[in-house]
Amino acid sequence: MNPTRTQHAVPPGQSLAGFASMLRDHGLKVGVAEQQAMLQAALALGALRGDQLRAAWRAIACHGARDWRQWPELFERYWYAHRLKGQIRVSGQMRASRDLRQAVQNLHEQMQRSETASAPGKAAPLSASEAPASSIRTDDAGSPRAMGGASSTEALHQRDGQMWLPQELGALQQLARRITSQLRPRLTRRWRTAQPGQRLDLRQTLRRSVAWGGQPLRPAWQVQRRETPRLFILADVSRSMESHAPLFLRIARAFAVAAQARVFVFHVRLAEITPLMQRDSAAIQEKINAVAAGFGAGTRIAQSLQDFVRVHARAQLNRGSRVWIFSDGFDTAEPDALPAALRAVRAHGARITWFHPTREVPAAAALQRSRICVDRFIPLARLSDLAAARPLLH
Repeated sequence: MNPTRTQHAVPPGQSLAGFASMLRDHGLKVGVAEQQAMLQAALALGALRGDQLRAAWRAIACHGARDWRQWPELFERYWYAHRLKGQIRVSGQMRASRDLRQAVQNLHEQMQRSETASAPGKAAPLSASEAPASSIRTDDAGSPRAMGGASSTEALHQRDGQMWLPQELGALQQLARRITSQLRPRLTRRWRTAQPGQRLDLRQTLRRSVAWGGQPLRPAWQVQRRETPRLFILADVSRSMESHAPLFLRIARAFAVAAQARVFVFHVRLAEITPLMQRDSAAIQEKINAVAAGFGAGTRIAQSLQDFVRVHARAQLNRGSRVWIFSDGFDTAEPDALPAALRAVRAHGARITWFHPTREVPAAAALQRSRICVDRFIPLARLSDLAAARPLLH
């Protein structure tokens, strides 16, 4: 008997909803319309046409070449997880099976039961507003929730720290491109060839004159080179930032793609995750969750900043660079250590912006002493906060 399977079949609607949620987590734009189309395809094709159903769902859910490539892996991972080798984990908990054929068969049975229940003389099932009070409970925040995890409030209003829906990810990526485009480029001491230009490139002009018998008939010009500021993002993933880390890492990944930013995470030590953030793989959502989970308590912001200046960004940190810090500012080191580390960053000419998850600047002693070293404090608890701060990020 396979230990990863159980005799209790998961409800078909929940199976399809879970599959759609997994697709959204991996970047596929599967909304309500696509989910309804997948349901209609399952009812039309039946349980015995698995290959045709897979092809139909692929045509519905995939909107680009990237979605088309990662579809086989996602489909196998969800519906045929028992076939995957080397990924068996013993957790002590029994999880409902995800059998595609059984789920489609249950869909047909459910439709038949619904038609029978809607016949005259039969009592219709209770709606959510007519459910008995005993079937509804409240969570720790006091919001009513139905038994089994259902909620009487809109889920979108409770996803401030996740933003896994395609429309939210698209809005975040577009916002990151807008903020990147408004970063003020800085003038350098180097010049590049351009037509027209600001000054004469004598060497290139003489080379061109050879073809004209030494006559400078085609002068070359130069303009001063401008460079886009380098962006560095340091995200706090310690225990105190556990609920905010998914949002911060999503924002960091958007800027790693749009602005080629270098991304670091820190708790008791600093680690660079730029290659992970710039990678566009099917399991990127799971990897981001793995980055934010499993860290122990304690935060050493000052030590992490020192490692950032001395080791990781020593050659690239220069005048005009932007350093964004996502943290609540609570440091286990001495309060004077953080101002000294921030001054070391500013000594390279970088501009520091501190994003904190609260409305007001956190009352941490180390952060209060560091206010003079930070160019700007910005509250960031949801995507709308980043959009409101866009005029300040230049």
